[in-house]
Amino acid sequence: MSSAKTFVVDAVLFDMDGTLTDSIAAVEAAWGKVATDIGQDPAYVIAATHGKRAVDNLSQFKPHIKAHEMDDEVQAFEESILFFADAYNMHGPGSLQNSPLSSAIATPSLTPTSTAPSSRAASRTSSFVGTLSQLTQYRRPSFLHREEAHEWTATDCEAKATKDQLAAWQIEAAAVDRSVQILPGVKKMMDSIPKGRYAVATSGAKTYAYGCMTRVGITPPEVTITADDKRLKAGKPAPDPFLLAAKCLGFDAKKCLVFEDSPSGIRAGVASGATVVAVCTSHERSKIENCGAHYIVENMEQVVCEPVGDGAEMQLKFTILEQ
Repeated sequence: MSSAKTFVVDAVLFDMDGTLTDSIAAVEAAWGKVATDIGQDPAYVIAATHGKRAVDNLSQFKPHIKAHEMDDEVQAFEESILFFADAYNMHGPGSLQNSPLSSAIATPSLTPTSTAPSSRAASRTSSFVGTLSQLTQYRRPSFLHREEAHEWTATDCEAKATKDQLAAWQIEAAAVDRSVQILPGVKKMMDSIPKGRYAVATSGAKTYAYGCMTRVGITPPEVTITADDKRLKAGKPAPDPFLLAAKCLGFDAKKCLVFEDSPSGIRAGVASGATVVAVCTSHERSKIENCGAHYIVENMEQVVCEPVGDGAEMQLKFTILEQ
């Protein structure tokens, strides 16, 4: 027999990846490529980067990046995530299935080839690591930047090595379905909240955040706080993204609800003073149950929102169903 818990808030602050969308396979592939490029263990890099801003992760793992280069590096990295997300359906076996994701969305600056099929389940493992590790004999351009690519076309030999390695990387990327998915219960939840009463506060920068949401049919709300917002002094686990999102909506964060999936995001939500609902969509319950969340659910299908009242007096009544 299930029990229900209810509470009211003024507004909702959503994390994005792992909470609204599932792009973990593409994100892990992109960080796996970074790890291989710098000669580190992909499993370690992937674990260390989850739920944090790309700018913070790149600063840690690629400290040679100069401050004035960072914005371009972040954008290029996030384009690589979207490349991994689109490759199977746009250029691989999925393109033969007339997938809706392959019809109109392209990732700038990246033009992959195709290869043999694989599975989404396989993409959650380190399947990409083996293929990329075979390419370590070559120096790969960081996220395919034109400047580095130009450097490595100085001689015919270097140009061929770069071309061969890039072709192999593109083939592997297109072999596995890493497409972005909308998570269970998300559409119903977002449809139940009036406009102006919810925001997104994500550790992704604008390229990645807007790219993921639009790929699964989510219209980014007017208040969407991304990691490259210059008003932010710090990213999660600091509460800054949620505090800024609440402020832009015109509400006190202490009277808001935060939906999160990662330990760093949950801690950020708690630090903001908001009520926090953690979803077990990217981490096992044991990994997030000690992070301070007020409620833990499997996914948003266990949460119901009902607007109560009208106008400025409206509140959002939430019911948490515990199975």
